[in-house]
Amino acid sequence: MLPRLVIDTAIVPGGAEMRLVQRGRDWFIMLGREELMSSRMSGSEEALATLACDRVGADARLLIGGYGMGFTLRAALAQLGPKAHVAVAELVPAVIAWARGPMTEIAAGCLDDPRVEIVLDDVGAVIAASPRHYDAILLDVDNGPDGLTRADNDRLYSAGGLAVAKAALRPGGLLTIWSAAPDPAFARALVRAGFRVEEVAIRARASGKGARHVIWIASI
Repeated sequence: MLPRLVIDTAIVPGGAEMRLVQRGRDWFIMLGREELMSSRMSGSEEALATLACDRVGADARLLIGGYGMGFTLRAALAQLGPKAHVAVAELVPAVIAWARGPMTEIAAGCLDDPRVEIVLDDVGAVIAASPRHYDAILLDVDNGPDGLTRADNDRLYSAGGLAVAKAALRPGGLLTIWSAAPDPAFARALVRAGFRVEEVAIRARASGKGARHVIWIASI
């Protein structure tokens, strides 16, 4: 078996260490023993984009919370038109540096697309500063509502955080949220926040295999 090699590390706000790990042609971003993301599992991250883009126009204005390995961004760009705009809020600058450096092949030039704006900031702050600005907000932050990396991420999924997200959407806008697992209580919280909610189960791998992840499509 090929060894796992630690290529780089970064400290996330709050003090936890994030590691970029390579094994052969596969890449992993780890937090402690937890595997936050893998280049082998892109299906549900891509679906986060395609489910949203299927429901908004080709010239939509999107905000993606969390770059990850860029699967969501690349899937969105593949569906959107030339006049679209996609802001990507990434809190950890090293994640973007890894995409431009050792994982350049995986990034496939998406960061240099003229439709893309990289914002090195907490997505919650970006949302709060953007009333009625986006046609869709796509959140793939932490592990979903049951987070792993930062307690502050919980605010995104709180009643207050959902209200702020709703205020950042244009009429008819969408809030789409990725989660590693179902969360009935959070689905009910979306309804209480005034969203119409559709819940979709998606396999982790693009091949249709792997664990079942959840995407909520919350519309106003």
